[in-house]
Amino acid sequence: MTMEFKKEVLHKFLRLRMAQLIINEMYKKGAFKVPIHLALGHEAIAIAISTVMGPHDQLVLNHRNIHYNLAKVHSLKSEIDEYLLKEEGLAGGQLGSMNLINEGQGIVYSSSILGNNLSVAAGFAMAKSIKKDEGIVMVVTGDGAMEEGTFYESMVFEKSNGLPILIIVENNQWSLGTKIEERRCPIDIGKLVGALGIPFEQLSSNDTYEYIEKLTALKAQALNEKTPVCIEVPLTTLGWWRQKTDEFPEGKFINYHAGPSPSVNEQEDPYLARSSEDPLFVLEKYFGEETIRKLAGNTLALLKKELA
Repeated sequence: MTMEFKKEVLHKFLRLRMAQLIINEMYKKGAFKVPIHLALGHEAIAIAISTVMGPHDQLVLNHRNIHYNLAKVHSLKSEIDEYLLKEEGLAGGQLGSMNLINEGQGIVYSSSILGNNLSVAAGFAMAKSIKKDEGIVMVVTGDGAMEEGTFYESMVFEKSNGLPILIIVENNQWSLGTKIEERRCPIDIGKLVGALGIPFEQLSSNDTYEYIEKLTALKAQALNEKTPVCIEVPLTTLGWWRQKTDEFPEGKFINYHAGPSPSVNEQEDPYLARSSEDPLFVLEKYFGEETIRKLAGNTLALLKKELA
């Protein structure tokens, strides 16, 4: 992986981060009439997926799809116009946020229904197999959808029919505003898919470059072995805050599911955490803080100019 390539990926990453910060500011001002699920802190896997996607690959998304769509869209304005339900939007103002697709960039389906996209992705994979089309299907789901029957049933179908597909589980350990550990037992995805003979990999470093290398290898494995491959990505949805009430005078931890984050301000800092929870912080080991901050400022200025 050359330094030139790493810089190109960094520029994509910063464009995705700063675009989300702009959208968050607009959201705080009440600009949008549709619910938007921000993905601050999810950028590493989104940039990696968009980078390894080939011209014949298909990406199937769920309700939290902003990071994947922004990573592939050529114009921030067209995506924001879609969220504003304008005719100039990416889908003519007809799809809004949770169902947004971009077929020209390989994003063929998004669903607001929990787990719905998993069976649809299996259908796309079957169609590729029957038609002997090139490329692979990738489907993004979450820790909540693992509890849906279609999570298991789709994998049984894919494994039984020898369908190459990458199943990416974004695991932020929350369901709406409730921690997973507060409402259900742990699910060991590796053991679950291992019982079906499906290869499993956990990506946990929050390192965009490492994810690109591993996803490239996993994509090749799925195609060569004609098998589904399941990938779990533990991550943190950044932008939480503490809300003080009479019951919680010290502040109750709030992890928003949809809507804006009031604690995040795009004018203050491109970083959202000074820890490995923030994939932007992880990139410091390659470029240093000063370089990243400078490029982030330039990226923000360019995006605002694009929207002017």
